[in-house]
Amino acid sequence: MHPAVAPLVTLGAGIAASAYLYRTDPHQSGHWLPRCPFNWLTGLLCPACGGTRLAYDLLHGEPLRAFHENALMLLLLPFALVLGGRWFVDGLRGRRRPLMLNARAQYALLAAAVAWTVVRNVR
Repeated sequence: MHPAVAPLVTLGAGIAASAYLYRTDPHQSGHWLPRCPFNWLTGLLCPACGGTRLAYDLLHGEPLRAFHENALMLLLLPFALVLGGRWFVDGLRGRRRPLMLNARAQYALLAAAVAWTVVRNVR
């Protein structure tokens, strides 16, 4: 399989999901959008809770509202876009790039996620 297939399929799925989300306000109830299983089981906010609302707000040009939904995800979004963009471009150039972080970055991300979970559930 060509190295560009996975990035292109991922991009297509992201565009389709964005098109659906653009027309579906997750701030309102009654839509088919999955609830966070961690929140459902514990009543607590996970590090990604608010991510769907964040994406909706960004699609509608409301970055301040998006920041309110999940500040950590919004701050990490540029890094994720760079990582995904490099994966995409390398795939188009015929090179395989594993879509992963080195160990130090993984530990830093895990520590940030744990700290963010604690902070957002204490206040």
